[in-house]
Amino acid sequence: MTALRSRLRAHNRSCSGVFMAREAYRKREVCQRAVHLLSCGAMKVFCFALLVLAVPVSAKDNGDLDIARRLENAFVKVAEQASASVVVITSTRKYGAAGGEEGEEAIPRGFEGTPFEYFFKRRGTPAPMPDIDSSGSGIIYRKDGYILTNQHVIDGANKIKVRLKDGREFAARVVGTDERTDVAILKVDADNLPAAQWGDSDKLRVGQWAIAIGAPYDLEYSFTVGFVSAKGRSAVFTRSGSAYEDYIQTDAAINPGNSGGPLCDIEGRVIGINTLIRGLNRGIGFAIPINLARPVADQLIAHGRVIRPWLGIAIAPLSENEELQQMSHRKDGVVVQEIRPNTPAGKSNLKPADIIVAVDGVPVKTPRELQQQVLGKKIGQKVLLDVVRDGKPLQVPVETAEMKDETILTSRSPREESKTESAFGLTVETLKDDVARELGIEKGEGVVVTAVEEDSVAAEKGLMRGDVITEMNRRPIRNTADFKTALARADAKKGVLVYFRRGNASSFVVLKEP
Repeated sequence: MTALRSRLRAHNRSCSGVFMAREAYRKREVCQRAVHLLSCGAMKVFCFALLVLAVPVSAKDNGDLDIARRLENAFVKVAEQASASVVVITSTRKYGAAGGEEGEEAIPRGFEGTPFEYFFKRRGTPAPMPDIDSSGSGIIYRKDGYILTNQHVIDGANKIKVRLKDGREFAARVVGTDERTDVAILKVDADNLPAAQWGDSDKLRVGQWAIAIGAPYDLEYSFTVGFVSAKGRSAVFTRSGSAYEDYIQTDAAINPGNSGGPLCDIEGRVIGINTLIRGLNRGIGFAIPINLARPVADQLIAHGRVIRPWLGIAIAPLSENEELQQMSHRKDGVVVQEIRPNTPAGKSNLKPADIIVAVDGVPVKTPRELQQQVLGKKIGQKVLLDVVRDGKPLQVPVETAEMKDETILTSRSPREESKTESAFGLTVETLKDDVARELGIEKGEGVVVTAVEEDSVAAEKGLMRGDVITEMNRRPIRNTADFKTALARADAKKGVLVYFRRGNASSFVVLKEP
């Protein structure tokens, strides 16, 4: 019995040793695999996830809430601080009395002389239409009573009131407006007002917070939050845009009544003036960058108007002129469409159909880029234009002048003459001194267009009766004989470059057989 027990104990020790060896081998293999996995990025992520899951749920939730509370407090702070510099603007527009003169019976158009006329008769003087009030927003620009807003908010108003956040109300007068940028400055008789803090719109980044404050639908001091969706938006309502279109796009809710109010950053600094919306409830709003608006506002305060440099040319993108692209062998640039009389360009060597590719060495590919470069110059400053003419590069110096208001050039019908030439659907005759006087243009050589056929090449390109053709393919046209010779030398299928004057302005077209 004793021997049997000894044999059993020995067997158990042997089995235990085998089991322990196997267990040690398994543990060693597991450790090796763990070491291998720890060297992998996947294992690191897994371990990180275990650590996160190990955090108590209540502690994790509290951390998230703390972040939310800090963001909430930031918005509340912006609402409290920035709203103090926002004003509500009420513009009153007066409409005249309806109907005819005093004592005249007013009858709706189309019902005169009908059996219904009696029902529409009103005895005595028609009642005047009531004044129309509309609301917008504004920003306290300076503490001495200057208010910044949109030009369209107060356009046509005969009475303007400004109400502050503290309830005080003031009558306002217009200091100046600028239609090109849609900026206006008002003045109220008050001092020590809470002026806005200004941000730097040039440093904005897409994705930053954007906060709009204003009075949409008469809901004063509404506060909406979104993001900067895009920068440098132009051609919002026009195909090519202009140098004055440089909008900040945002999805912060902007509605009628927000116009003129601030778009702020998370610090409460004004980065733009809320101006436009693209449809209601679409999350597409636009604001004028504050870095564009402030120089305009400063000039309106100082001069009552904005003084800008210009060259005196009408321009268009080369990308929209296929004929000139083929003739110049270029795809981008800015085409000189027209040269205005008595302007810097008119006094220079610049010509219609020239393609401007740089200003003082800075490349320009679009009209907007050219305008921005010129607007950055001073009045009377000389600029050097890099130009392509007939496929050859040259430089044209031009001295800027103050931009004048746009004028409409008109011409009177010329007197019929017997000797004419026709091509491309237009009929021309030699320009005489008396015809030039009738047209109201300066004396000069050329042929005058006396007729333009409907649906012709010339009509499609916009040539009109009274236009004076002065050059064709860079060759001067003095009379109908020159016109005929130029046509004979030209390849109508490749296109003929035609310079002409309308009034005293110079322009060009490319006439090409279809």
